[in-house]
Amino acid sequence: MALRFEELDFQPTPMGEISLRRRHDPAARQDVYEVRLGDEYLMSSLFTVAERALATLALDLLDAPADAALRVLVGGLGLGYTAHAALADPRVADLTVVEYSGPVLDWHRRELLPETAGLATDPRCRLVQDDFFVRMGAAPRERYDAILLDIDHTPQHVLHPSHADFYTAAGLRAAAAHLEPGGAFALWSDDPPGQGFEATLGQVFTEQRAHVVPFDNPVTGGTSTNTVYLARGVVR
Repeated sequence: MALRFEELDFQPTPMGEISLRRRHDPAARQDVYEVRLGDEYLMSSLFTVAERALATLALDLLDAPADAALRVLVGGLGLGYTAHAALADPRVADLTVVEYSGPVLDWHRRELLPETAGLATDPRCRLVQDDFFVRMGAAPRERYDAILLDIDHTPQHVLHPSHADFYTAAGLRAAAAHLEPGGAFALWSDDPPGQGFEATLGQVFTEQRAHVVPFDNPVTGGTSTNTVYLARGVVR
């Protein structure tokens, strides 16, 4: 009989204690993998539709032929669903995933997450331990066709105060310098679209929109939503 609850890992980090647990969810009738940072729930394998859409919607924005060799940067590895969805696009030839937390990288290298197993061994994928926000604020070392970000809960509800400057026009403009011409920027948010952040995106990008992603919620028995912000074309 499968365990109803199992803590797979628990480690201290500079941002707090991070844990990975597996539990059986009777409503969903499946095993669910969850990540907590301190007392905060960060992510769950029960809700992955928008994390996957973060990759597919951004890559659909690109004017790239079937034989393109796209280079993609993902900020935040988490349970791996965004990276996994990006690699499902045959045009993606190089995927770099920047993750701050060493334990999260370790989970994938140990293949503790069966639905996204193989990321650490895929020859197209590099898992890098680094601070995504510091990297975006520095001069570009390389440029990408798409940058996909899923780290904070929302542009206003950040995991650490040092992240807040990224969501300003200056922070987004610094990140846009890491994009190839015509490249796409995409951001996951737990909240409905916010006009304030859309306006900030409009100061940096010539095209921007907020895409509401609905998904079935077996916990409530209804439908929930996340938001994916999409942008491209840098304002000169």
